[in-house]
Amino acid sequence: MKKDSCSQAGENNPKINLGAIKVNKSIPLILFLLVIFGVKIGTVSANTKDSPPPSIEETFSEAGFKTVEESVEEFENYFECDVELPRMTPSISFTHRFGRFYEDKQYNMNHSLAIRFVNKDIRENIYKIDIRPLKNKINFKDKLNLNGKEFTLQDGSKAIYFESHQFNFLVFEKNDLQYLLGIYRKVPNTVTPESLVKIANSIK
Repeated sequence: MKKDSCSQAGENNPKINLGAIKVNKSIPLILFLLVIFGVKIGTVSANTKDSPPPSIEETFSEAGFKTVEESVEEFENYFECDVELPRMTPSISFTHRFGRFYEDKQYNMNHSLAIRFVNKDIRENIYKIDIRPLKNKINFKDKLNLNGKEFTLQDGSKAIYFESHQFNFLVFEKNDLQYLLGIYRKVPNTVTPESLVKIANSIK
């Protein structure tokens, strides 16, 4: 049976800093990815000199990430709704993908689903999807007054493209959800704003 549209109480939304601190090539890949994705580094156990470094799977698991399928199911069960993911991905290679459902037990307004695509061999290949109910959405309309650009999707709805310090984003609304697609800015120009629009249009 198809679930209802996603909805949950939550009117006010704190501002979220979509930029990230600058990270150089000397930082290990695992730490680099965790910083880029805003994961609390203190939650990940440090390895000793005699122990091998944790794998990407182990590190993300300790930081609360699971499989995409498990995370989507948690989100759907919590909100009693269906979540459609884009059927397309950026035209760059990925070796791993992870998901995490975040339940905001303190303020009850920042519940979200985070999906992350990474490549263990090409650290610049980073792509992320953040999904939240419309009642908990973040307002990005001010981005149009800065460096943002508006696109029209196939269903007639509007999407906003904008750039931050670390990621280029496309935000749009579909099926009572707000989607935020982000591609790491150091990815070659093969992933354009138009590419993100095509990915958005692949959601049915």
